[in-house]
Amino acid sequence: MSRRSYAGGSMHERRSSRFRVSDEELMNFVLRVALLSYQMQPKPAEATPSEPERDRDYSSRIHGALSSSIFSIGDLFRDGQKGVRFPKDLIKVLEQKLQDIAMGKDAAYSDQLIRRTMAVFYGQVKDETFRRQMKENRKIEELILMFATNATNVLKKEPTLQGDGWKVELNNHIAQFVRLLRDCLRHISHVSPELTARLEMYTAKLAPAQPAYSDSGYDSASTSHRDSVSSTKRISMQVNDMPLVLTAARLFKLPAHVVQKEIEDLATYCTEKAALNDLKTCLKNINAGAPFPFRREDFDSEAAWQYWRTLETAHLSQLMVVMVQFNPELAKSTPSEALPPTQSSNGRPGSVYSSYSSSRPDSYYASSSAQRHASVSSRHSVLSLGGGLGPSDPDAVPSALEGDEEIQVGFHFTFIPPNPRKYYKRLLEYCISADLEAMLSPAVGDDDEVSLGILSAPHIELINECALRWRIGQPYRVACFLDIVRQFYERNEVPLECVPEALANITRVTSEIELDKWPTQDVDYLAQIYGQLFSTFLSHLYHSLDGLPHIKPSDVAPYLSVLEIVRESGLLERYDVDVAARMSDIQNQVRDVSARYYGQKMRELQEASGVNRALPLLLMTDEIEKNAKLLDKRFPEPILGHLDIVSLMLEVQIPHFLMDLDDSKKRLFEDSMNGPTPDVPIQDIFALYRRTKTLLGMYKAFCPSGEIQFDLGGFFEPYVRQWLVNTDNKTTQWVQAAIAADKFQAEGEEGHSSSIIDLFDSLRSPIQFLQDLEWIDEYQEARFFTSLSKTISKAINQYCATIEELFMSEMFPRPTEYIQPQKSSAWLEKAKSLTERGEKKVEAFTFQPESCVKLNNIEAARRLLDNMYEQMEADKKMEVLEHSAPPVPEKVDRGDRFLFTVKVAIAEGLVPLDSSPSAKLDTFVTLSDEQGNRLAKTRTIYESLNPRWDESFDLSVEKPLWIMISVRDRALVGKHDTVGRAYLCLDPKRFGDFLTHDLWMDLDTQGRILLRVSMEGEKDDLQFYFGRAFRSLKRSENDMVRVFIDKMSPFIRQCLSRSVLKTLVKSTQSGSIDYNKALGNVTALFGSLGTKDDVQIPLPQSEKPRVRPETLTDVEIEQAIVPLFDFFDANLSTLNTYLSETTKDMVMSRVWKEILNVIEGLLVPPLSDVQSDMKPLSDKEVDIVFKWLKFLRDYFYAGGEGPISLEALQNQKYRDVLSIRLYYDWHTDALMEECVRMMQHSLRAATPVKKRAKSVYQQRNLGTIRKSKKEKQQEKEKEVSNGETILRILRMRPNTSDFIAQQLQAMNSLQAERDAQAKDAEKRKLQRPRQQPQVPPVPSIPPVPALPPKT
Repeated sequence: MSRRSYAGGSMHERRSSRFRVSDEELMNFVLRVALLSYQMQPKPAEATPSEPERDRDYSSRIHGALSSSIFSIGDLFRDGQKGVRFPKDLIKVLEQKLQDIAMGKDAAYSDQLIRRTMAVFYGQVKDETFRRQMKENRKIEELILMFATNATNVLKKEPTLQGDGWKVELNNHIAQFVRLLRDCLRHISHVSPELTARLEMYTAKLAPAQPAYSDSGYDSASTSHRDSVSSTKRISMQVNDMPLVLTAARLFKLPAHVVQKEIEDLATYCTEKAALNDLKTCLKNINAGAPFPFRREDFDSEAAWQYWRTLETAHLSQLMVVMVQFNPELAKSTPSEALPPTQSSNGRPGSVYSSYSSSRPDSYYASSSAQRHASVSSRHSVLSLGGGLGPSDPDAVPSALEGDEEIQVGFHFTFIPPNPRKYYKRLLEYCISADLEAMLSPAVGDDDEVSLGILSAPHIELINECALRWRIGQPYRVACFLDIVRQFYERNEVPLECVPEALANITRVTSEIELDKWPTQDVDYLAQIYGQLFSTFLSHLYHSLDGLPHIKPSDVAPYLSVLEIVRESGLLERYDVDVAARMSDIQNQVRDVSARYYGQKMRELQEASGVNRALPLLLMTDEIEKNAKLLDKRFPEPILGHLDIVSLMLEVQIPHFLMDLDDSKKRLFEDSMNGPTPDVPIQDIFALYRRTKTLLGMYKAFCPSGEIQFDLGGFFEPYVRQWLVNTDNKTTQWVQAAIAADKFQAEGEEGHSSSIIDLFDSLRSPIQFLQDLEWIDEYQEARFFTSLSKTISKAINQYCATIEELFMSEMFPRPTEYIQPQKSSAWLEKAKSLTERGEKKVEAFTFQPESCVKLNNIEAARRLLDNMYEQMEADKKMEVLEHSAPPVPEKVDRGDRFLFTVKVAIAEGLVPLDSSPSAKLDTFVTLSDEQGNRLAKTRTIYESLNPRWDESFDLSVEKPLWIMISVRDRALVGKHDTVGRAYLCLDPKRFGDFLTHDLWMDLDTQGRILLRVSMEGEKDDLQFYFGRAFRSLKRSENDMVRVFIDKMSPFIRQCLSRSVLKTLVKSTQSGSIDYNKALGNVTALFGSLGTKDDVQIPLPQSEKPRVRPETLTDVEIEQAIVPLFDFFDANLSTLNTYLSETTKDMVMSRVWKEILNVIEGLLVPPLSDVQSDMKPLSDKEVDIVFKWLKFLRDYFYAGGEGPISLEALQNQKYRDVLSIRLYYDWHTDALMEECVRMMQHSLRAATPVKKRAKSVYQQRNLGTIRKSKKEKQQEKEKEVSNGETILRILRMRPNTSDFIAQQLQAMNSLQAERDAQAKDAEKRKLQRPRQQPQVPPVPSIPPVPALPPKT
């Protein structure tokens, strides 16, 4: 780090520790240790040994070197530790370093043999295989092994290394390579501490027996230095020759002459003998249980005491042996049996730096690391003495001390001060202060790198020597260093980075010596320091949180790293720190800061906004969510395991926001409703709903234990209701715009135009909008969709009405002149005119493509509406409405509405207004309410006194409603004439059985009209409104198809009339016609013509076979209806081209049905109890009619290529028409008998109860519509009976009217009896106890009015 980092505050004057130790006393004891260090240097050789002695000395030296060298590289890694991965850039830096060494550019590696070894390894590093292997592996041990292999090959070939000399040199080369790796790592950033520690450990293991310092601070590689065991340097009393004394003098700022005098005084009693006695006293104190250095009471467990005692006694014994080896004179005063046994192979005599290879720590005084820059220890210190020199059994100490009776138990020391810990701490303060002053001096540049460990190398050596002699254990040393760094940090004299560095020393020591093996007072001291650190850094964290929500991990990471270490140590409880209370303070700080920030931000947003009061709230939601996501990304885990910043912030800000939102409820609603362009757009309101819902979700996720009371659905529901009203008001505009832009040209294969697509796009938009809201309340959402479905139904009804009106204007174009005398020129064209001969002739109508497209639109609307039903998930919404609806209070008028379906079926016995007996009426029916408002109107049926309309209308009522049924005759110009009126009361009580009632209403003039009335409850739910929309589409479709048929029906009836039949029979000679040519147009339209055998119905045995006329051929019969085929060719081609497949099938089926009705009308009259004027056809005429039927069937089938399938052509109606031929010639009595038998059988098999009317719910989607249609078809097939056919034949027979009336009356009576029985059963069922309210009683159906008089 930079020197500038230390200049955070002014340096105080030298402060004294709270342990009052005078500077003079401290200086005295420090000088004693420094003097002893100098005295312990090796003694000079007194004489040159003889040649044999020199040889023996060399042999012993080489033997000792070999014994301490690495014979196998595996010895270096025998601890069993896992490999450490080195940085990727190490190989690149190492390659450059090896190149410099090989080329002689690095003076630190000038030895020729080392250069040669490095050069060989440089060649291997350049190899791609090696680089690829190292890139994949990146284990530092593998790299060292590679070098050791290369060095072994080089050294074995070296001629100067005879015998086993290469083994000694290999140890040195490996040490140099490890040193090189350490140098390389200094040029690489982000080096893991584990890798640095691993290399330091290898350096310690590879340390040479006798260090020789070089300028760079590392041991020399020269073998000559290692072989030397003696020095030519002589002992002197000059302080300039005493390195540690000079260090102490500079530390205490003493002049040289003062130090010199002090040393001379100390030399009189500070001798090696006194130092040896201090060691002996320590041993005796341990054995005797004296307070110093420690005793059993100072440890929490017996195991911890034995652990410390074993290491301490071994280390003291080792120091005693080393002192005797340095100064053999001491042995004269110390009995040999008092000295511990020695092993010369574990350390070289005369050195205090012997290596110690035990797996356990050397002692409590051993350095935990070899990092000189970051530790208060050095590998050149006596702290790294080997434990192999001393005994491992502490029980051997008493016997070893026998003979030293002058050594007394107690505190009788020369070099150890009275309170060693206080002195050590004071010395450490001095050293740190001095080094800080040196760092801040002008001599050190601002950008120069300085050590985070603060202490310089000379001071580290001095501190280590004092700790060794004062018996200061490593636990206390690292704790004391942390305490002093903490004090300096709190005074802002050292940067924050120094605290983690000091904590790292604690971690290293605790990894070697477990905390439970520390002395109790050291653990208490560390707990006290941790407590103070926790308070200090928690306070820093507290104040750093003022920056919320813009705080970054880098802002609190230094504090958190320290707090995590302290918290995980488990020592805070020992110091009685209430962590929970302190964390609660931090949490309250986060809440307070969050509340202040919210208030300030909200005020800023409100001041900056205009009239839109929703905008500040919207921006505030964005701010809250953005800050929460940012903080959650920055701090994914709770700080210190308890402090979840995001949760605490949201816990405060979201409730504040909801309070502000609730306070602005009234003004927001008013501003969103004030005119067409409100101050608050509705889009902002819904955006605010989404944002608020998101915040509530975040609150639930981040604050699961918190409770918040806010009705989100209730708050925003009025806005959705208003939006639904606005949407409903827009539907008319949507429909008009879609139709106005439509040219009614077919688009795509389905043949519809653009208006239906545009309309449904407009209708889908609000559905998608509601779904995107993801409303929080399912029931409210279902109600919203119900309201929207009502709007959709309204739009569909309006579209159907508009399209049908346009369709009618095309099918019945307005006349160009209203004064034309003929009715055919009226805007309701009759499509009839009289020929010059006076015969009736109908002009063929030509269909327009636009009319077909409009019909396709209706069919497409049904499909699109069905898709919309699925998109809205209507069935699911209905389940929600049924199960989640709130209970309805009793005795409350719910204002139910009822939907009546009134079908105007037929009219009979109408009297023409003209006096001419042959006059006909052009009638239509209107329905009006009590005020005369028109409710419905049918189409016009031309030229008929018994018109059939078969049109249904839906009328919604809340209470009984009287309606007027008016039958009117359409006039060319002016007011339409009224034919007759009838009145009906639509009373929900009367029609409460929900069955279909057939009501014959007598007109006030003459004649009667049949109405089929049914009722169902008009419910406010999705399925009802969709059913109404589908019903509107279906009715519009049926009306439009009916108009198609009505346009073709007159021409069909004209071509298939009795007049044509009579003309054909009476004709004696007919012109020839090419039959194949007649069918050519059919082939061109639908494909090749195919033939099918006619359906044959066997005659009874009593019947004689008819004789077919021989005078008319099939071609002649076909020639009579060729105009009809031409008409079909012209119009069906248009229909086939422009109608979609679905509508084409429907229209063609109705055309075929109309043909069957016309054929049936040729053969028999309609069913009635009135005698018919219609005469039966002759056998020849009957055969011609059935020939026509066969030709028409083949035309529409066209060999499978036609518009109708054979199955549809030969339907039940077709079979009923064929059955007429079976009974046509029967005798009247036989017909009556057969009719009675069939009627009785039919009534017995008939369903006894009327079926309910077709409900809107049965038409809510295409699936239910198809199901209902299939059931209806199956019921028709079951009810097949020829009884009605026989009755219709009997109408043409004389004297049968009474029989027919009797049969009809019997049928009605039997059916009424069965209906009464069913109603009684239903009534009894309703009287049973039930939860649901009972259906009100239904009055009986009024009797059938009397028939009009026969004319």
